[in-house]
Amino acid sequence: MRRALAALAAIVLTVVVAQPVSAANLLTNAGFESGSLSGWSCAGGSVVSTPVHSGSHALASSDYGKCAQTVTVVPSTTYTVSAWVRGNPVYLGVTGGPSTWAAPSTYQQLSLTFTSGANQTSAELYLHGWYGAGTYYADDVVLDGPGGGNPGTPAAPGNPTATATASSITLSWPSVSGATGYRGYEGTSLRTTVSGTSATLSGLGACETHTYTVAAYNAAGESARSAPVSATTSGCQQADLPRHALIGYLHASFANGSGYVRMADVPAAWDVINLAFGEPTSVTSGDIRFTLCPAAECPNVESEADFIAAIRAKQAQGKKVLISIGGANGQVQLTTTAARDTFVQSVSAIIDRYGLDGLDIDFEGHSLYLNAGDTDFRNPTTPVIVNLIAALKSLKAKYGSDFVLTMAPETFFVQVGYQFYGGAGGGDNRTGSYLPVIHAMRDALTVLHVQDYNSGPVMGLDNQYHNMGGAEFHIAMTDMIKAGFPVANTGQTFPGLREDQIAFGLPAAVSAGNGYTAPAAVHDALNCLARNQSCGGYTLRGGASPAIRGLMTWSVNWDRYYGWEFQNSHEPFLNGLP
Repeated sequence: MRRALAALAAIVLTVVVAQPVSAANLLTNAGFESGSLSGWSCAGGSVVSTPVHSGSHALASSDYGKCAQTVTVVPSTTYTVSAWVRGNPVYLGVTGGPSTWAAPSTYQQLSLTFTSGANQTSAELYLHGWYGAGTYYADDVVLDGPGGGNPGTPAAPGNPTATATASSITLSWPSVSGATGYRGYEGTSLRTTVSGTSATLSGLGACETHTYTVAAYNAAGESARSAPVSATTSGCQQADLPRHALIGYLHASFANGSGYVRMADVPAAWDVINLAFGEPTSVTSGDIRFTLCPAAECPNVESEADFIAAIRAKQAQGKKVLISIGGANGQVQLTTTAARDTFVQSVSAIIDRYGLDGLDIDFEGHSLYLNAGDTDFRNPTTPVIVNLIAALKSLKAKYGSDFVLTMAPETFFVQVGYQFYGGAGGGDNRTGSYLPVIHAMRDALTVLHVQDYNSGPVMGLDNQYHNMGGAEFHIAMTDMIKAGFPVANTGQTFPGLREDQIAFGLPAAVSAGNGYTAPAAVHDALNCLARNQSCGGYTLRGGASPAIRGLMTWSVNWDRYYGWEFQNSHEPFLNGLP
């Protein structure tokens, strides 16, 4: 994984000119003493209780984080700007004007003055870190001088909440002093204007996910927008899975030292069995083939007729059997519409031949990437992304509501998108490249089980790096999927998934992959995610998920090789979750 090129990322205060009143600190919640980011619109920032300069709270921001707040000033007027800062390098300045910086180990005050121009109508003040340097802290921020109006532009509303029905989503948010009304936005589109602190958006389709922000306004203008909130209307098609499922990959087409396991010998504890792997005839052909492991490699392999009969027996027990496409060696790049169509035809042939319940996408390596300039995960333009989405939609439409669709991306292709997004340039063009696929298929997606293994350190929503192998890694990575997160420096936010769509993946044993996690730590992670207990020092941003779908592992074969530790430890624990 390569680091992106160094870049500055600003905490921006947009300052609008109007009529004068007396001098004062024009910032709302300047010391973050509300315990929230109320008054600020932030991506990458959070409020902490330590370290602080004064009071009980301060701002912690990553090197790329951005917060915004709008205030009013007066033309041809001198203002004083200051902030108490500590930690990694942090800059205080005025766009087009003076700036200063420090990297103190304890709180130090940065300050400067600037004079608005005679015809200047806005000024931009900022705090920012140096890209790649890590977290810095700020407290007691001051913009001191005469305001431009009374009461002035209101502060941004605090974090909104959302509840959904089959055809509507109701938003609510804290009231803002000085506001005469509120506007609800979806992206850049205005969806509603109300005078109170709630609004219902109706006429929506079933199982649709929408993301909204709210702004307050009065005669002086409109505030910055709130943090985004997402909700999904009810009526989603639910696969017939247990509330909490055990999902495992079965080495059906190869042996790798763990030994071949016949389909009939897979224990009943496994609720979803992913056949590994369907692979392409060439990287860009889209022509996927699957055959049972050859007898020369797997001496105990069953006949195809016995294999199919065992699949039917599993299905009769309520189990789901899927074909998994890709894997570490199966690079699949659907660069053309012809490859897309071939993919649909060849995958359909495998599903029909074996009577399977659906499809697992395990694209790794260089299968997915983003072309330069492809920065909006909601509207991707890169052919390998666009064609995969179209192919999956075609397969879902062909097989209907009972079709099971799962995905097993690596953290590099999902959570790393919080820091780096491939199409934005400056680094590896594969970072975050699963996000447009997940988003496009979210209403058809049965389970997303990210591989929490073979991963480098990944930054979570607490803006701290987390390392695999312990409960905290699974908690932080899974919380990102539930809560959603801003996508690097694109200005877009990836909405979280429903809790029943979320599982996490880990190696069955030490030989199965890097990042093996002892059963007790896995149970701590599940207790945190499902019950908001045993979370250590981590605070769930997405809240508890009592309906979290479960666990995925690589693999059934490795679990058998190590005496079924994974199955025997985790299947009873999953059954005991709420």
